[in-house]
Amino acid sequence: MKQNSFKTWFKSGSPWIWMNAGAVSIAVVMTVGLLALIAVRGLSHFWPSDVIEVDYRIPGQESLVILGEVNSDEEVPMTRLAGSGLPVDGEAPGTMNRQLLKVGNRDLYGADFRWVIGEWMENPRTPEDVIVVERREWGNFYGYLVDLRQNGEVIAEGASAWPALKQAVDRALTIHEDIQHLEKGEIGRINAGLEQVRLQKRGYELRDQLTPELQARLDAERAALDAEYAQLEQQLQALYTQFNRDSFTARVPDGREKEISLGKVVRAFQPNNMGVMDKTGHYFAKLWEFVSDEPREANTEGGVFPAIFGTVLMVLIMSVVVTPFGVLAAVYLREYAKQGVVTRIIRIAVNNLAGVPSIVYGVFGLGFFIYFLGGSIDSLFFPEALPTPTFGTGGMLWASLTLALLTVPVVIVSTEEGLTRIPRSLREGSLALGATKSETLWKIILPMSSPAMMTGLILAVARAAGEVAPLMLVGVVKLAPSLAVNANYPYLHLDQKFMHLGFHIYDVGFQSPNVEAARPLVYATALLLVGVIATLNFSAVAIRNHLREKYKALEN
Repeated sequence: MKQNSFKTWFKSGSPWIWMNAGAVSIAVVMTVGLLALIAVRGLSHFWPSDVIEVDYRIPGQESLVILGEVNSDEEVPMTRLAGSGLPVDGEAPGTMNRQLLKVGNRDLYGADFRWVIGEWMENPRTPEDVIVVERREWGNFYGYLVDLRQNGEVIAEGASAWPALKQAVDRALTIHEDIQHLEKGEIGRINAGLEQVRLQKRGYELRDQLTPELQARLDAERAALDAEYAQLEQQLQALYTQFNRDSFTARVPDGREKEISLGKVVRAFQPNNMGVMDKTGHYFAKLWEFVSDEPREANTEGGVFPAIFGTVLMVLIMSVVVTPFGVLAAVYLREYAKQGVVTRIIRIAVNNLAGVPSIVYGVFGLGFFIYFLGGSIDSLFFPEALPTPTFGTGGMLWASLTLALLTVPVVIVSTEEGLTRIPRSLREGSLALGATKSETLWKIILPMSSPAMMTGLILAVARAAGEVAPLMLVGVVKLAPSLAVNANYPYLHLDQKFMHLGFHIYDVGFQSPNVEAARPLVYATALLLVGVIATLNFSAVAIRNHLREKYKALEN
């Protein structure tokens, strides 16, 4: 009886339902677990950890005082420690605790991190007056504030030095914003204008059209720009004088003192003297800096805003290009092309293109878009800029077109499926009422298949936003000095190279000279890339659902 019931249960298909449900559950748990791991390791980096000071006593050596943050700890076998040259018994069984401390002060110690043995650490303490200084160069500084100086003269020391230092740092940051505005805004505009004057003159010379009148006009434009530049340069020099006016002296645990200019300081705080609310405010300030600021220190500090901007802009341009081409190809194959051997071969080719490795598209983009098409454009329209290439080198436009070519098969297949699902009766009813085939296509078929088009676009965005290999050949760089959109004519500079979140992860994770400092940023940037892709996809899904509801009545 039990055997018959088991056979009945097995034939009913219930085991396969449970297996599918289990597989889906495992996939969901693994995905959520991976995202949780990335989030914890990435977002915890921005929390201001307490700084400990310990007496580090290595057997047979003098005791040292070490100051830093605990980055990680692990249990290490004795044999491994003995092999690293430490004075331990390599034949003894068991393990010892090893901790990685972020000690900062790279300009003094030569490295930001140091491995220490937990059993050799004595008298741990968290002094409230220890300061952490984030610098534009040489990473963090850990030490004790001695005094604050103005033009080399001490203006505050002792208990009054810390409040004065915070005010001085805020003042320096305000001046730094003014300097950035001048250098990237006004001076950048003048430099762009000077370059345009130079190119105009070179163009007239190549065409033998440089008359004395044109030369005089160009000289006048250059003189006006030079005069404006001289005024801005004076303002800039004054700002830099004020920017580098203040400095402070700090003492490290070994007794050495170092004077640091406030022009090199991004942030200064006392983590051991901060409450929960203060640390929470610091945490969100660091998060905002991460998503809104530019990178520094070989991309291991600062923010990733240029990479976010480049990723989103590239995906938007790719979407604008791939959607009409994919839709037109699908409409032709489904509505106009004669269904035969040639059409079937084209569909097979389209499906095969979807499986071509992305690096192949990168090589094609490099050869066709950059060398052939971009080189031809430079020869025809930008001869005055040669031999410096304008479009004959990697840039935003060629990267977007390469990814559009990579994702167009997905849009074609999805659009064709949407066209296939439209009832034949709607086509015949439209034609019977006197509409032409083109009117039926534009007013009935394409609007009703728009949800399928959006599905193809969603799949295209999901694939293109995470691609890195082809971008390394057609325009992405480690650090882009300016964004592809700015206030200089023509405002959208598609010929410029750009930063990308995916390449930023590769660069920070595998090309960084400071591996330990870069590791948490790899997780944080990966989480941000997932968030950007999810945001783009959810936006497309919302549009698709709206279109689906709009045309549901016609389908019924």
